[in-house]
Amino acid sequence: MAYDEHDRARWVVEPPKAGGAPRDDFQRDRARVLHSAALRRLAAKTQVVLVGTSDFPRTRLTHSLECAQIGRELGAALGADPDLVDAACLAHDLGHPPFGHNGEAALDLVARDCGGFEGNAQSLRVLTRLEAKTLSADGRSAGLNLTRAALDAATKYPWPRSEGTAKFGVYADDIEVFEWVRAGAPGDRRCLEAQVMDWADDVAYSVHDLEDGLHSGQVPPGALADAAERTDIVDVAASTYFPDRDELDAAVERLVALPAWLCGFDGSMRAVVEAKRLTSELIARLSVAAVEATRAAYGDGPLTRYDADLLVPDWARAECAILKALAHRYVMRQEETLALQSLQREQLEALAAVVLAKAPDPLEPWLREAWLSAPDDAARLRVVVDQIASLTDTSAAAWYRRWVAA
Repeated sequence: MAYDEHDRARWVVEPPKAGGAPRDDFQRDRARVLHSAALRRLAAKTQVVLVGTSDFPRTRLTHSLECAQIGRELGAALGADPDLVDAACLAHDLGHPPFGHNGEAALDLVARDCGGFEGNAQSLRVLTRLEAKTLSADGRSAGLNLTRAALDAATKYPWPRSEGTAKFGVYADDIEVFEWVRAGAPGDRRCLEAQVMDWADDVAYSVHDLEDGLHSGQVPPGALADAAERTDIVDVAASTYFPDRDELDAAVERLVALPAWLCGFDGSMRAVVEAKRLTSELIARLSVAAVEATRAAYGDGPLTRYDADLLVPDWARAECAILKALAHRYVMRQEETLALQSLQREQLEALAAVVLAKAPDPLEPWLREAWLSAPDDAARLRVVVDQIASLTDTSAAAWYRRWVAA
Protein backbone atom coordinates (compact mmCIF):
# COMPACT_ATOMS: atom_id res chain seq x y z
CA MET A 1 0.00 0.00 0.00
CA ALA A 2 1.11 3.58 -0.66
CA TYR A 3 0.33 4.57 2.95
CA ASP A 4 1.30 2.25 5.78
CA GLU A 5 0.40 1.96 9.46
CA HIS A 6 3.01 4.57 10.36
CA ASP A 7 1.28 7.10 8.09
CA ARG A 8 -2.20 6.20 9.39
CA ALA A 9 -1.28 6.29 13.09
CA ARG A 10 -2.96 8.83 15.40
CA TRP A 11 -1.30 10.66 18.30
CA VAL A 12 -3.95 9.27 20.68
CA VAL A 13 -5.13 5.73 20.01
CA GLU A 14 -8.89 5.68 19.52
CA PRO A 15 -11.29 2.75 19.92
CA PRO A 16 -13.10 1.62 16.76
CA LYS A 17 -16.15 3.72 15.98
CA ALA A 18 -19.42 1.88 16.40
CA GLY A 19 -22.04 2.16 13.65
CA GLY A 20 -22.04 4.21 10.50
CA ALA A 21 -20.63 3.47 7.08
CA PRO A 22 -17.02 2.26 7.07
CA ARG A 23 -14.59 5.02 6.16
CA ASP A 24 -10.93 5.18 5.27
CA ASP A 25 -8.59 6.89 7.77
CA PHE A 26 -8.07 9.86 5.47
CA GLN A 27 -11.79 10.22 4.81
CA ARG A 28 -12.20 10.51 8.56
CA ASP A 29 -9.44 13.14 8.66
CA ARG A 30 -11.16 15.21 6.00
CA ALA A 31 -14.52 14.95 7.80
CA ARG A 32 -12.96 16.06 11.10
CA VAL A 33 -11.50 19.19 9.54
CA LEU A 34 -14.69 19.91 7.61
CA HIS A 35 -16.80 19.75 10.79
CA SER A 36 -14.38 21.74 12.95
CA ALA A 37 -15.22 25.05 14.61
CA ALA A 38 -11.92 26.48 13.39
CA LEU A 39 -12.93 25.92 9.77
CA ARG A 40 -16.31 27.58 10.33
CA ARG A 41 -14.60 30.63 11.79
CA LEU A 42 -12.73 31.16 8.52
CA ALA A 43 -16.05 32.30 7.00
CA ALA A 44 -15.57 35.66 8.75
CA LYS A 45 -11.80 36.04 8.37
CA THR A 46 -10.24 38.22 5.69
CA GLN A 47 -8.61 36.69 2.64
CA VAL A 48 -7.60 39.89 0.79
CA VAL A 49 -10.70 42.08 0.45
CA LEU A 50 -12.06 42.97 3.90
CA VAL A 51 -14.92 40.75 5.09
CA GLY A 52 -18.25 42.54 4.70
CA THR A 53 -17.08 44.92 1.97
CA SER A 54 -19.32 43.12 -0.53
CA ASP A 55 -20.78 39.67 -1.01
CA PHE A 56 -18.50 38.53 -3.83
CA PRO A 57 -14.89 38.40 -2.49
CA ARG A 58 -13.42 35.27 -0.97
CA THR A 59 -13.07 34.76 2.74
CA ARG A 60 -10.51 32.43 4.30
CA LEU A 61 -13.16 29.71 4.26
CA THR A 62 -14.06 29.95 0.58
CA HIS A 63 -10.37 30.20 -0.27
CA SER A 64 -9.71 27.02 1.72
CA LEU A 65 -12.54 25.18 -0.05
CA GLU A 66 -11.18 26.24 -3.45
CA CYS A 67 -7.64 25.33 -2.43
CA ALA A 68 -8.93 21.88 -1.41
CA GLN A 69 -10.63 21.33 -4.77
CA ILE A 70 -7.45 22.24 -6.67
CA GLY A 71 -5.21 20.23 -4.36
CA ARG A 72 -7.48 17.18 -4.42
CA GLU A 73 -7.35 16.93 -8.22
CA LEU A 74 -3.64 17.73 -8.39
CA GLY A 75 -2.79 15.12 -5.76
CA ALA A 76 -5.00 12.48 -7.41
CA ALA A 77 -3.25 13.09 -10.73
CA LEU A 78 0.03 12.16 -9.05
CA GLY A 79 -1.33 9.11 -7.22
CA ALA A 80 -1.60 10.68 -3.77
CA ASP A 81 -4.69 10.00 -1.68
CA PRO A 82 -7.20 12.73 -2.63
CA ASP A 83 -8.90 12.81 0.78
CA LEU A 84 -5.53 13.23 2.49
CA VAL A 85 -4.61 16.20 0.28
CA ASP A 86 -8.13 17.60 0.62
CA ALA A 87 -7.87 17.49 4.43
CA ALA A 88 -4.48 19.22 4.37
CA CYS A 89 -5.77 21.98 2.11
CA LEU A 90 -8.84 22.54 4.27
CA ALA A 91 -6.60 22.70 7.35
CA HIS A 92 -3.78 24.86 6.04
CA ASP A 93 -5.23 28.22 7.19
CA LEU A 94 -6.98 27.17 10.41
CA GLY A 95 -4.44 29.06 12.52
CA HIS A 96 -4.76 32.38 10.73
CA PRO A 97 -6.01 35.17 13.02
CA PRO A 98 -8.50 37.94 12.28
CA PHE A 99 -7.50 40.47 9.59
CA GLY A 100 -5.32 38.09 7.59
CA HIS A 101 -1.54 38.49 7.49
CA ASN A 102 -1.99 41.92 9.05
CA GLY A 103 -3.38 40.29 12.19
CA GLU A 104 -0.56 37.78 12.08
CA ALA A 105 2.00 40.60 12.28
CA ALA A 106 0.18 42.16 15.24
CA LEU A 107 0.03 38.89 17.19
CA ASP A 108 3.70 38.20 16.53
CA LEU A 109 4.46 41.38 18.49
CA VAL A 110 1.98 40.46 21.22
CA ALA A 111 3.53 36.98 21.54
CA ARG A 112 7.19 38.03 21.53
CA ASP A 113 7.64 36.82 25.15
CA CYS A 114 6.26 33.34 24.45
CA GLY A 115 7.91 32.47 21.11
CA GLY A 116 6.08 34.72 18.66
CA PHE A 117 3.17 34.01 16.39
CA GLU A 118 3.01 32.37 12.96
CA GLY A 119 -0.21 31.31 11.27
CA ASN A 120 1.17 27.95 10.16
CA ALA A 121 2.50 27.09 13.62
CA GLN A 122 -0.88 28.12 15.00
CA SER A 123 -2.58 25.78 12.52
CA LEU A 124 -0.63 22.84 13.95
CA ARG A 125 -1.63 23.97 17.44
CA VAL A 126 -5.29 24.15 16.43
CA LEU A 127 -5.16 20.67 14.88
CA THR A 128 -3.33 19.01 17.77
CA ARG A 129 -4.40 20.98 20.85
CA LEU A 130 -7.14 23.57 20.52
CA GLU A 131 -9.92 21.90 18.56
CA ALA A 132 -12.37 19.71 20.47
CA LYS A 133 -12.53 16.09 19.33
CA THR A 134 -10.29 13.76 21.34
CA LEU A 135 -8.84 13.84 24.85
CA SER A 136 -5.51 12.29 25.77
CA ALA A 137 -5.03 10.05 28.80
CA ASP A 138 -4.20 13.05 31.01
CA GLY A 139 -7.44 14.80 30.02
CA ARG A 140 -5.87 17.37 27.69
CA SER A 141 -7.23 17.96 24.24
CA ALA A 142 -5.43 16.18 21.40
CA GLY A 143 -7.21 18.40 18.92
CA LEU A 144 -8.73 16.64 15.93
CA ASN A 145 -6.29 13.75 16.41
CA LEU A 146 -5.63 13.44 12.69
CA THR A 147 -3.35 10.80 11.23
CA ARG A 148 0.37 11.41 11.08
CA ALA A 149 0.21 11.71 7.28
CA ALA A 150 -2.56 14.32 7.43
CA LEU A 151 -0.75 16.45 9.99
CA ASP A 152 2.46 16.18 8.00
CA ALA A 153 0.63 17.14 4.81
CA ALA A 154 -0.82 20.22 6.53
CA THR A 155 2.63 21.36 7.72
CA LYS A 156 3.90 23.91 5.22
CA TYR A 157 7.07 24.79 7.17
CA PRO A 158 8.29 21.68 9.06
CA TRP A 159 10.76 23.40 11.36
CA PRO A 160 10.68 25.52 14.56
CA ARG A 161 11.51 29.22 14.70
CA SER A 162 15.17 30.13 14.35
CA GLU A 163 17.21 33.29 13.94
CA GLY A 164 16.58 34.89 10.55
CA THR A 165 13.67 32.58 9.69
CA ALA A 166 10.41 34.43 9.05
CA LYS A 167 8.26 31.33 8.51
CA PHE A 168 8.07 28.33 10.81
CA GLY A 169 5.62 25.56 11.56
CA VAL A 170 5.76 24.79 15.28
CA TYR A 171 6.06 26.60 18.61
CA ALA A 172 8.43 25.26 21.27
CA ASP A 173 5.34 24.44 23.36
CA ASP A 174 4.14 21.97 20.70
CA ILE A 175 7.44 20.31 19.84
CA GLU A 176 6.49 16.90 21.28
CA VAL A 177 3.60 16.29 18.90
CA PHE A 178 5.57 17.87 16.06
CA GLU A 179 8.39 15.37 16.56
CA TRP A 180 5.82 12.57 16.53
CA VAL A 181 4.40 13.88 13.25
CA ARG A 182 7.85 14.13 11.69
CA ALA A 183 9.11 10.74 12.90
CA GLY A 184 10.93 9.13 9.97
CA ALA A 185 10.81 12.27 7.81
CA PRO A 186 14.09 13.24 6.08
CA GLY A 187 15.22 16.42 7.84
CA ASP A 188 13.25 19.56 6.94
CA ARG A 189 11.96 18.13 3.67
CA ARG A 190 8.22 18.44 3.12
CA CYS A 191 6.18 15.45 2.05
CA LEU A 192 4.73 15.46 -1.47
CA GLU A 193 1.20 16.05 -0.17
CA ALA A 194 2.35 19.19 1.71
CA GLN A 195 4.02 20.45 -1.46
CA VAL A 196 0.80 19.83 -3.41
CA MET A 197 -1.16 21.71 -0.72
CA ASP A 198 1.30 24.62 -0.91
CA TRP A 199 1.10 24.92 -4.70
CA ALA A 200 -2.70 24.57 -4.64
CA ASP A 201 -2.75 27.41 -2.11
CA ASP A 202 -0.58 29.59 -4.36
CA VAL A 203 -2.66 28.84 -7.43
CA ALA A 204 -5.98 29.39 -5.65
CA TYR A 205 -5.18 32.69 -4.04
CA SER A 206 -3.19 34.19 -6.93
CA VAL A 207 -5.97 33.51 -9.44
CA HIS A 208 -8.93 34.23 -7.19
CA ASP A 209 -7.43 37.38 -5.65
CA LEU A 210 -7.21 38.69 -9.22
CA GLU A 211 -10.87 37.83 -9.80
CA ASP A 212 -11.90 39.47 -6.52
CA GLY A 213 -9.88 42.55 -7.43
CA LEU A 214 -11.61 42.80 -10.80
CA HIS A 215 -15.06 42.54 -9.23
CA SER A 216 -14.22 45.11 -6.54
CA GLY A 217 -12.93 47.52 -9.18
CA GLN A 218 -9.52 47.72 -7.53
CA VAL A 219 -7.51 45.81 -10.17
CA PRO A 220 -7.61 47.49 -13.59
CA PRO A 221 -7.81 44.78 -16.27
CA GLY A 222 -5.48 46.65 -18.61
CA ALA A 223 -2.70 47.08 -16.06
CA LEU A 224 -0.27 44.67 -17.74
CA ALA A 225 -0.71 46.43 -21.08
CA ASP A 226 0.49 49.76 -19.66
CA ALA A 227 4.30 50.05 -19.71
CA ALA A 228 4.61 52.06 -16.47
CA GLU A 229 2.12 49.90 -14.60
CA ARG A 230 3.78 46.74 -15.88
CA THR A 231 7.15 47.88 -14.54
CA ASP A 232 5.68 48.54 -11.11
CA ILE A 233 3.92 45.15 -11.08
CA VAL A 234 7.14 43.34 -12.03
CA ASP A 235 8.98 45.29 -9.32
CA VAL A 236 6.45 44.07 -6.72
CA ALA A 237 6.67 40.50 -7.99
CA ALA A 238 10.48 40.51 -8.01
CA SER A 239 10.84 41.98 -4.53
CA THR A 240 8.16 39.86 -2.89
CA TYR A 241 7.46 36.63 -4.76
CA PHE A 242 9.96 35.61 -7.47
CA PRO A 243 13.38 37.24 -8.00
CA ASP A 244 14.07 36.49 -11.70
CA ARG A 245 13.01 39.62 -13.62
CA ASP A 246 13.62 38.04 -17.02
CA GLU A 247 11.22 35.22 -16.17
CA LEU A 248 8.71 37.74 -14.83
CA ASP A 249 8.89 39.87 -17.99
CA ALA A 250 8.34 36.75 -20.10
CA ALA A 251 5.46 35.73 -17.83
CA VAL A 252 3.72 39.05 -18.45
CA GLU A 253 4.04 38.58 -22.22
CA ARG A 254 2.53 35.08 -22.01
CA LEU A 255 -0.34 36.15 -19.76
CA VAL A 256 -1.48 39.08 -21.90
CA ALA A 257 -1.23 36.86 -24.99
CA LEU A 258 -3.69 34.33 -23.57
CA PRO A 259 -6.95 34.40 -25.56
CA ALA A 260 -8.88 34.52 -22.27
CA TRP A 261 -6.93 37.47 -20.82
CA LEU A 262 -9.26 40.38 -20.08
CA CYS A 263 -8.84 43.81 -21.65
CA GLY A 264 -11.78 45.24 -19.72
CA PHE A 265 -14.28 44.42 -16.99
CA ASP A 266 -17.58 46.30 -16.53
CA GLY A 267 -19.41 43.87 -14.24
CA SER A 268 -21.88 42.77 -16.93
CA MET A 269 -22.89 39.14 -17.30
CA ARG A 270 -20.59 38.80 -20.30
CA ALA A 271 -17.68 40.27 -18.33
CA VAL A 272 -18.35 38.00 -15.37
CA VAL A 273 -18.42 34.96 -17.65
CA GLU A 274 -15.16 36.04 -19.31
CA ALA A 275 -13.52 36.52 -15.91
CA LYS A 276 -14.66 33.06 -14.84
CA ARG A 277 -13.25 31.58 -18.04
CA LEU A 278 -9.93 33.29 -17.31
CA THR A 279 -9.73 31.94 -13.76
CA SER A 280 -10.57 28.42 -14.94
CA GLU A 281 -7.88 28.49 -17.61
CA LEU A 282 -5.26 29.92 -15.26
CA ILE A 283 -5.94 27.27 -12.59
CA ALA A 284 -5.72 24.48 -15.18
CA ARG A 285 -2.59 25.98 -16.72
CA LEU A 286 -0.69 26.26 -13.43
CA SER A 287 -1.89 22.89 -12.08
CA VAL A 288 -1.11 20.94 -15.25
CA ALA A 289 2.36 22.51 -15.38
CA ALA A 290 3.21 20.97 -11.99
CA VAL A 291 1.75 17.55 -12.85
CA GLU A 292 3.56 17.34 -16.19
CA ALA A 293 6.92 18.42 -14.77
CA THR A 294 6.66 16.01 -11.84
CA ARG A 295 5.57 13.11 -14.05
CA ALA A 296 8.43 13.82 -16.47
CA ALA A 297 10.90 13.44 -13.62
CA TYR A 298 9.35 10.54 -11.67
CA GLY A 299 7.32 8.52 -14.16
CA ASP A 300 3.72 7.35 -14.18
CA GLY A 301 3.48 5.38 -10.92
CA PRO A 302 1.71 6.58 -7.76
CA LEU A 303 3.71 9.24 -5.91
CA THR A 304 3.17 9.68 -2.18
CA ARG A 305 4.84 10.99 0.98
CA TYR A 306 8.62 11.10 0.36
CA ASP A 307 8.70 9.24 -2.96
CA ALA A 308 9.00 12.49 -4.93
CA ASP A 309 9.03 16.27 -4.83
CA LEU A 310 6.45 18.37 -6.64
CA LEU A 311 8.25 20.08 -9.50
CA VAL A 312 6.83 23.42 -10.63
CA PRO A 313 8.52 25.00 -13.67
CA ASP A 314 9.98 28.47 -13.18
CA TRP A 315 7.72 29.84 -15.91
CA ALA A 316 4.65 28.75 -13.90
CA ARG A 317 6.01 30.20 -10.67
CA ALA A 318 6.72 33.47 -12.49
CA GLU A 319 3.18 33.66 -13.86
CA CYS A 320 1.79 32.94 -10.40
CA ALA A 321 4.01 35.72 -9.00
CA ILE A 322 2.66 38.24 -11.51
CA LEU A 323 -0.91 37.33 -10.55
CA LYS A 324 -0.06 37.77 -6.85
CA ALA A 325 1.61 41.09 -7.59
CA LEU A 326 -1.53 42.44 -9.25
CA ALA A 327 -3.52 42.02 -6.01
CA HIS A 328 -0.57 43.26 -3.94
CA ARG A 329 -0.15 46.38 -6.07
CA TYR A 330 -3.79 47.40 -6.45
CA VAL A 331 -5.46 46.09 -3.31
CA MET A 332 -2.96 45.73 -0.46
CA ARG A 333 -0.85 48.82 -1.24
CA GLN A 334 -3.73 51.29 -1.43
CA GLU A 335 -3.49 54.13 1.11
CA GLU A 336 -6.91 53.41 2.60
CA THR A 337 -6.01 49.72 2.95
CA LEU A 338 -2.72 50.53 4.68
CA ALA A 339 -4.46 52.97 7.04
CA LEU A 340 -7.11 50.36 7.93
CA GLN A 341 -4.44 47.72 8.51
CA SER A 342 -2.59 50.03 10.90
CA LEU A 343 -5.80 50.56 12.87
CA GLN A 344 -6.51 46.82 12.95
CA ARG A 345 -3.03 46.05 14.31
CA GLU A 346 -3.44 48.69 17.03
CA GLN A 347 -6.83 47.26 18.01
CA LEU A 348 -5.57 43.66 18.23
CA GLU A 349 -2.57 44.70 20.32
CA ALA A 350 -4.77 46.75 22.66
CA LEU A 351 -7.32 43.93 22.93
CA ALA A 352 -4.62 41.38 23.75
CA ALA A 353 -3.22 43.65 26.49
CA VAL A 354 -6.64 44.06 28.12
CA VAL A 355 -7.51 40.36 27.89
CA LEU A 356 -4.12 39.49 29.43
CA ALA A 357 -4.65 41.97 32.27
CA LYS A 358 -8.19 40.78 33.04
CA ALA A 359 -7.82 37.05 32.36
CA PRO A 360 -9.30 34.61 32.95
CA ASP A 361 -12.62 36.54 32.93
CA PRO A 362 -12.63 37.55 29.23
CA LEU A 363 -11.52 34.12 28.03
CA GLU A 364 -14.07 31.76 26.54
CA PRO A 365 -14.78 28.72 28.75
CA TRP A 366 -12.85 26.31 26.55
CA LEU A 367 -9.62 28.23 27.24
CA ARG A 368 -10.01 29.09 30.93
CA GLU A 369 -8.73 25.75 32.19
CA ALA A 370 -5.57 26.14 30.12
CA TRP A 371 -5.05 29.59 31.64
CA LEU A 372 -5.61 28.37 35.21
CA SER A 373 -3.26 25.41 34.79
CA ALA A 374 -0.54 27.35 32.95
CA PRO A 375 2.81 27.03 34.75
CA ASP A 376 4.18 30.52 34.05
CA ASP A 377 3.55 33.92 32.47
CA ALA A 378 4.70 32.79 29.03
CA ALA A 379 2.19 29.95 29.03
CA ARG A 380 -0.58 32.30 30.13
CA LEU A 381 0.34 34.74 27.37
CA ARG A 382 0.13 31.89 24.85
CA VAL A 383 -3.43 31.16 26.00
CA VAL A 384 -4.38 34.80 25.42
CA VAL A 385 -2.82 34.63 21.96
CA ASP A 386 -4.80 31.45 21.27
CA GLN A 387 -7.97 33.32 22.23
CA ILE A 388 -7.30 36.37 20.04
CA ALA A 389 -6.18 34.21 17.10
CA SER A 390 -9.41 32.22 17.25
CA LEU A 391 -11.56 35.34 16.76
CA THR A 392 -13.04 36.32 13.43
CA ASP A 393 -12.78 39.82 11.98
CA THR A 394 -16.29 40.60 13.23
CA SER A 395 -15.89 39.08 16.70
CA ALA A 396 -12.49 40.77 17.17
CA ALA A 397 -14.16 44.13 16.47
CA ALA A 398 -16.94 43.26 18.93
CA TRP A 399 -14.45 42.19 21.60
CA TYR A 400 -12.54 45.45 21.11
CA ARG A 401 -15.72 47.48 21.60
CA ARG A 402 -16.61 45.51 24.74
CA TRP A 403 -13.24 45.23 26.48
CA VAL A 404 -11.24 48.22 25.22
CA ALA A 405 -13.43 50.96 23.81
CA ALA A 406 -16.27 50.64 26.34
